[in-house]
Amino acid sequence: MARWDGARTAADPERGPRAADDEARWFRVLLHVGFFLLLGSSLTRFLMRHTGDGIAPWVVTLAAVLAVLYLAEPALGGDRTRRHLWLGACSAAWIALVFLAPSFAWCSIPLFHLGLRTLRPPAAAAFIGLLTVVSVTAQLRLAGRFEFDILLAPPAIAAICVAVFVRMDQQTERQRELIADLVRTRRELAATERREGTLAERQRLSMEIHDTLAQGLSSQRMLLQAADRTWRTDPETAHRHVRAAGTIAEHNLTEARRFVHDLAPADLAGGGGLDEALRTLARRESTAGLAVRCHVEGVPARRLPDRVQSALLRIAQGALANVREHADARTAAVTLTYLDDQVVLDVADDGRGFDPAEVRPDGGVRGHGLPAIRTRARQLGGTLTVESAPGEGTVLSAAVPLTAV
Repeated sequence: MARWDGARTAADPERGPRAADDEARWFRVLLHVGFFLLLGSSLTRFLMRHTGDGIAPWVVTLAAVLAVLYLAEPALGGDRTRRHLWLGACSAAWIALVFLAPSFAWCSIPLFHLGLRTLRPPAAAAFIGLLTVVSVTAQLRLAGRFEFDILLAPPAIAAICVAVFVRMDQQTERQRELIADLVRTRRELAATERREGTLAERQRLSMEIHDTLAQGLSSQRMLLQAADRTWRTDPETAHRHVRAAGTIAEHNLTEARRFVHDLAPADLAGGGGLDEALRTLARRESTAGLAVRCHVEGVPARRLPDRVQSALLRIAQGALANVREHADARTAAVTLTYLDDQVVLDVADDGRGFDPAEVRPDGGVRGHGLPAIRTRARQLGGTLTVESAPGEGTVLSAAVPLTAV
């Protein structure tokens, strides 16, 4: 019998029902082979011992009829009436054979299985009882005397065979149910993972848009508003604000194109690494009202992965956007520190500060920026610390362990 490979079925649940059907098919093949071996051996035994008997032609004919009937099963399909008539014909041929040659009684074992597959439980029990009674009667007639082993052995064999067949059918059905549950669970899990992946991708997109396009648009709006206020009184300053807005727009366009293609931030595309990208960011964020400095301390033991560099740069962008939009600060400092076991990014400003307790997970008072920064740090296995108080500025510190990267 084919062995059910549980590991293989678990790895490929879609194959599970086919595996169960293959196992049942192999079992039926073995029963068929066993039936013809028993039929052939019984016929051979009869012919070797009773070649001169006048009943030999009848036995050979009945054996051939039984073999043909047995082979006709696949052509019956699922029609229950035809299958009942077919089973009755097989049983009649076998009973006639047993009374002519009792050694054919062994062929009843495969017939037990046919009865269990074809008939409902009460009818199947009666059918198996009839075959058992016929076997006992034929064996007693052959022995010529009453013997307990002949009386008890066929029922015992019938009981064992029926128990094995029923148990195997139950196991096969249970296996089909388990495989169906596994397939259904796998599909539900795949659907759940797709939903979670969609939500995660939405969150990633929202953070990327906030840290790139939204921040750039906010800066452009502020610069254009400043240019509008000074357009008549100080045209040179107004032109400078417009040129700065144009530079930011150009940078945002580059970011948008790289964002569409899911590439690294534009500041990292030049190959200068995170240090140079932070310096570029500090220069770009510096304005007449806000001076941004960048410091790098230490030397990395190894090159940081691209995803870590991108995330730390986005954290710096988000922090400086908060400084620009909310802090009303005059100076800000971006510090990148390489330690033995972690890399730390600090963004400090001398602005008006705020109460960190007012920041809610959904954005709260400070908008989407701070929760997005915290999420980025958590995705890297790191931590985010915010120290601030009204009127005392803010220090944001993101620490990422090097063992996590």
